Amino acid sequence: MLLLFVDFLKIGISDIVDIVSVAVLFYVLYRLIRGSAALNIFVGLLIIYLMWKLVVLFRMELLSELLGQFISMGIIALVIVFQPEIRQFLLFIGSKNPLKKSNFYLWKEKTKYSNIPQINIITKACARMSASLTGALIVITKDHNLDEYIQTGELINARTSRELIETIFFKNTPLHDGALIISHKTMVAARCILPVSRKESIPTDMGLRHRSAIGITEQTDCVAIVVSEQTGQISYCMEGDITRNVSPEELKAFLEKMYVA
Repeated sequence: MLLLFVDFLKIGISDIVDIVSVAVLFYVLYRLIRGSAALNIFVGLLIIYLMWKLVVLFRMELLSELLGQFISMGIIALVIVFQPEIRQFLLFIGSKNPLKKSNFYLWKEKTKYSNIPQINIITKACARMSASLTGALIVITKDHNLDEYIQTGELINARTSRELIETIFFKNTPLHDGALIISHKTMVAARCILPVSRKESIPTDMGLRHRSAIGITEQTDCVAIVVSEQTGQISYCMEGDITRNVSPEELKAFLEKMYVA
């Protein structure tokens, strides 16, 4: 008995790596689905899986057969139910691609500073719209070019300018609803339709612009800026997290950190 116990306690380096990998995987999954209905679904599926293991352990043949049939379809059910979360997870993995730091991508570094968005212009436009209580939703691309969302709006392909940004979001213009997408130094499209976040933890005082800003940054690596039409508060989003009520100076510092540093 003692020898069996000692053998059971033998843990090698591969076992430690295995345990740590599973822990990291579950942590990443939790971060992606926290605050959404998907978390409750995941917990429900986990409970059913544990129940199945228990009934198999106690040799409850009929219940084991029923739960076994459900579990056998589990992969298909997971793909269907968690399709948005799986997409978000794959985007997260892709955005952390270590090859981005390799020599293969050095040619991108040479043009890095020529492709920095017009941070001063965007910040000044947000400050003026904040003062005039003009609602706005601006999305600035990084590695993901957002083609599927650009196609939902009106193409502009104009040089980024404060006057044009303010004109687009002026209340009486046909382009003020939806998002403005900026890529590098170009205002690509306006009135774009973005995915809305399904997080249940979003405060009720946040409107559609804020939920869309959170939604697009959950699914891509872009940065979203929101100016509230009711309060004039400026907020920015990244990786599904929103920082509210920032000053124009704080917004500028954040954008410089994201695109210049």
